[in-house]
Amino acid sequence: MYDVQDWAEVQRLFHREHWTKTAIADKLGMSRNTVDRLLELSEPPRYERAPATSVLDNYIEPIVAMLEENPKVASTVILERLRPLGYGGGITVLKERVAKLRPVLRAARSYQRTTYLPGELSQLDWWHTGVQVPVGKDATREAFGLVATLPHSAGHATVFTFGRTTADFCVAALGCFVRLGGVPEAAVVDNEGCAVAGRPGRPRLVDEVAALFGHLLLRPVILRPRFPEGKGQDERTVGYLQTSFLPLRHFEDLADMQAQHDCWAETVAYQRHHRRVGARVGDALRVERGYLRALPDPLPDLDRRVEVRVTKDGFVRVGDVDYSVPPGLSGRRVSVRCSLEELWVHHEGSLIAHHQRSWVPADVVLGPAHARALRLHRSAQARLGAGDVRVPAADLARYDALAGLS
Repeated sequence: MYDVQDWAEVQRLFHREHWTKTAIADKLGMSRNTVDRLLELSEPPRYERAPATSVLDNYIEPIVAMLEENPKVASTVILERLRPLGYGGGITVLKERVAKLRPVLRAARSYQRTTYLPGELSQLDWWHTGVQVPVGKDATREAFGLVATLPHSAGHATVFTFGRTTADFCVAALGCFVRLGGVPEAAVVDNEGCAVAGRPGRPRLVDEVAALFGHLLLRPVILRPRFPEGKGQDERTVGYLQTSFLPLRHFEDLADMQAQHDCWAETVAYQRHHRRVGARVGDALRVERGYLRALPDPLPDLDRRVEVRVTKDGFVRVGDVDYSVPPGLSGRRVSVRCSLEELWVHHEGSLIAHHQRSWVPADVVLGPAHARALRLHRSAQARLGAGDVRVPAADLARYDALAGLS
């Protein structure tokens, strides 16, 4: 049984690292036939393997703490420390788990370096701007920015959203790589719930994020909790944005904020001389772009898809906003596809509604055609309830004409 994590790693190792199928099978502990099947899939599997339970699950945090204090500590010493905590398992299962944890912690530490090869790495992190951006109807929402930094050149890209969900992360991450001009070999991600799941000591990407990384042939580096040094360049970039981009700026909407930032990045941020890089950021970024992998064509479809039930008054709710659909579908399940700008509603394979996405809290988006149909529908229901139904008298002469009697 294989899942989206296996698919993403097989795609990256074969297409990006140019490993042989046999080498991939040996590294991932799967058969050659499984590697072939995973490479034949153009899209990731839509299900995940059920996690196996272990007697060690409740002791991962103390094990990680011991390995962080001394990465070479022996499993027998760890076992000695775990016994007073209630661990009753054996040494074999402990050795196997420690053998898996050591390289994960070592990989995170390896990215504390201050020098990087071009195209080797990017760092991704959310920026809490604190800026309230107008969304219409005298309402505002806080804007968040996903910042992607290339430590070699100090080049960065930012994509702004109104949330920090998994869907927001995927769209913003792809938008950042588009602006940077390609995809590096690896990306450092923090332990944000929108991107990383799993039990302590065994982190894994959320399936939607793993699928995106698989499409981009991008290797993830998941930082351990409370380890900001692992993305120090991104932290410095966020500080630079906070002090150099935001002051004295005003934004009409999120698109205006995005446009102002992209213009500022080209004309100001990329033109500055970076002391560590030893050159202008834009010049170093131009060189590094030659080492980035080209983006897939076409780009992955990142629209969110959910099934919802139509309310009694003829709306579907996405987030905290109600969107109208034609009357008569109360209680029916419909399929909703939405991007950050638009929303489509399908019923039994047919498109029944299309709206611009609203970010106004508790908004009601009512299509003109739906409003007219809804008024007629409610008027008819009211007349039926009042018994005010007028049926014209039948013209019986028509039947005589049909029978030839007239």
